[in-house]
Amino acid sequence: MNPGEFELIERFFRAPDSQPTGVAGVVLGIGDDAALLEVPPGTELVAAVDTLVEGRHFVAGSDSRSIGHRALAVNLSDFAAMGATPAWATLALTLPESDADWLAGFAAGLLGLAREFGVALVGGDTTRGPLTVSVQLLGHVPRGTALRRSGALAGDLIAVTGTLGDAGAGLALVQGNPGLAKGAAGTAPAAELIRRFEYPTPRVAFGLAARGVASAAMDLSDGLVGDLPKLARASGLAAQVEIERLPLSHALQTLVPAARARDWALAAGDDYELLVAVPQRRHPELAAAAAHLGLPLTQIGRLQPGDGVRFTLNGEQFSPTRQGYDHFR
Repeated sequence: MNPGEFELIERFFRAPDSQPTGVAGVVLGIGDDAALLEVPPGTELVAAVDTLVEGRHFVAGSDSRSIGHRALAVNLSDFAAMGATPAWATLALTLPESDADWLAGFAAGLLGLAREFGVALVGGDTTRGPLTVSVQLLGHVPRGTALRRSGALAGDLIAVTGTLGDAGAGLALVQGNPGLAKGAAGTAPAAELIRRFEYPTPRVAFGLAARGVASAAMDLSDGLVGDLPKLARASGLAAQVEIERLPLSHALQTLVPAARARDWALAAGDDYELLVAVPQRRHPELAAAAAHLGLPLTQIGRLQPGDGVRFTLNGEQFSPTRQGYDHFR
């Protein structure tokens, strides 16, 4: 028998072993009409919210553990881009039915990642309808220190963490779409690309290290060609990117033709890596912080006076064939 609304809250989201230990600031958590939270002195409250919809953000029938992981990971990535410390989360979960097996996997994915990053689930809501997951993440940052999109200066270097395009290829594998090398499905590189899509790694530790070093940052959720113009515009600058510098994983290069790999690295989105602007003199410091975390940091371009984004490939002007992700385009 599948659980009712209040039973599923108690069973999957309020069990004693479902929460991380020692999360500060929770005056009152799950069980009342609202949570009571206490922000540390000298900090500013940080809030982010994201929604995942079946058929839009994940394929129908996707593993529920992956859905739970991604629902929190996308918010953690926003916090990483702000250099903020995550602390508390609320969950709004809309389900077509109360399926205990599905809920067990979802809770394991969501709460497992929450424990890893010290996030306490402090409230939420459940209702019946098309499968939709909304997570709000709350946390804090020392007053006046948050990284923003608008802080970049002319001459700053543009850099990205990790590798780009993996999630786009992973989604293509999940959907069975063409564009990958023949026989790609079922290989170890294919499994790695699918993992990159289904279980993104939020770069929270790097975001904290970048605070006070980088001048601006944002997360790459909609693809470089969609997100970089937002940062450049917010800072009142132009950006120039050298396409040949884009970091591509061995798995992507093994399975995908060069042109397709480049397209996914530019526009596929869902990588949840960080895009940062950093003064040239401080780039070695930021690179050292990334290396300490075992995280690649690759310089791909520079910001300069003006507006717009210019792409080049081996010194020649390059026009991306795809745009970044936009729900309403």
